[in-house]
Amino acid sequence: MSDENNTAGASPEASGTGAHSRRDFMKVGAAGAAALGVSATGASAAETTATSASAATEPAVTNPYGPSPGGGISLPDYFKPWPAIKNNNFYMPGTETLPKNEMRISFLGSTPWPPTQLQSGTSILVELGTGEDQPRRFFFDMGNGSIRNAIAMQVPAPLINDIFLTHLHADHYADLPYMYPFRAFSGGFTPLRVYGPSGRTPELGIKHMVKHMREMNRWHEENFNACPIGDGFEIDVTEFDWKQENGIVYDQDGVKVRSWPRSHVKDGAVAYRLDWEDAGLSFVFTGDGRPDELSAKYGKGADVFVSEGTIDVPKLSAMKLGAPAELWEYTIDIFHTMYYAAGYLFKQTQPRMAAICHYEYAGEALEAESVAEVRANWDGLFMFGGPDVQVVNVSKDAIWSREANLPKGAAPAAMDPRWFLKPGEALPETISLPTPRLPREEQQEQFVRDLEIDPHKYYPPDVYRKPVQTWPGVTLNPREMLAARGIKVDD
Repeated sequence: MSDENNTAGASPEASGTGAHSRRDFMKVGAAGAAALGVSATGASAAETTATSASAATEPAVTNPYGPSPGGGISLPDYFKPWPAIKNNNFYMPGTETLPKNEMRISFLGSTPWPPTQLQSGTSILVELGTGEDQPRRFFFDMGNGSIRNAIAMQVPAPLINDIFLTHLHADHYADLPYMYPFRAFSGGFTPLRVYGPSGRTPELGIKHMVKHMREMNRWHEENFNACPIGDGFEIDVTEFDWKQENGIVYDQDGVKVRSWPRSHVKDGAVAYRLDWEDAGLSFVFTGDGRPDELSAKYGKGADVFVSEGTIDVPKLSAMKLGAPAELWEYTIDIFHTMYYAAGYLFKQTQPRMAAICHYEYAGEALEAESVAEVRANWDGLFMFGGPDVQVVNVSKDAIWSREANLPKGAAPAAMDPRWFLKPGEALPETISLPTPRLPREEQQEQFVRDLEIDPHKYYPPDVYRKPVQTWPGVTLNPREMLAARGIKVDD
């Protein structure tokens, strides 16, 4: 759980107002504060008897989930870990098999701009547990830097697929052109599946963007075709009408993803809702945009509802960053959802957990203000989807959140030959990697190769090996590969 949520449920001692917190005053006002025994100025009840007597009595602040002594004032009893969670404080990638009918949501990136050491571009990974080593995966947006976090989270590159883009701002798809050729290079030999909205004109839709993205990457693709690449460069694009209202975008094996339009300056921005019917779990991500009635309508009852958010302190932003307050006001008011409005959407939809992603961390000085603006309307379970990477496990009975403990160096998942099999296909005795489509000698002038330094000059004699510069053909023995990792496969 983020520190922001803990701030909202801070102890009386930390509030600086004796036995009652600042949030008490926010919720009940001066009259309610008097009922608690303290005036809005910090005076005792005896000192403000005359004033409080003339004011209407309001109920004292309570936990919306019922009595919870020692448990905070915004935390439900279902916020708790369970046996499948190996570490209550950190998510350790690669150490937990996601149980059947359990959902895991990971905030791979959480900011629009600027990217920082704490926050990458917006991306949310939703995993659905099958009880097997590899869950079903859905990516919502793929902002700059998010793939680094996906790899560190032990998501195998070949299994990155089913990417849903909310709109075509670069901070929501910048890692897509970076990721897809390396996915193919890493054994992702099947086409990539990408879903996204149309635009006002064909040139503004996702199909047009992907087509020209591949044109931009032509040098990269041809270069990598000197390697064993299957069909991984191909991209199956599902472009749907951005104006559809709760229309179905994806419907396979008990999972439905729906979309609706959002107001984000330009036509072509959408929100998504994923419903996992077999498990009875749901997830909503609004993408970017102004607070809207459709998100309030179609987000109702979601297990986890994620909104974008922006702190609404234009005067302070002007002091901190120098740009005029009017610029901040204009940007917020045509592009984004301020925290007050995010809290309002949470109140309208009543999720089991609410979260804010795609936000610019305002610093410790404004951390409490950020939470206060959300809490102006929402007093239920809440967290910020940052800093990267926050992980939320969801079952029918409980929800738990942790921060991922990620390695700082390269630590991709070890290759598993079973990735190359179709669903239900038996493990063969051997697997042959594809023959390169465009060998080096077909796409490079001989004189460039002649410029290469003779390897004998830099190899010590006792470690010299002859360079392999023509495709030798590579065949895998899957059982031997798995046995080396202690995995026995029963046919």
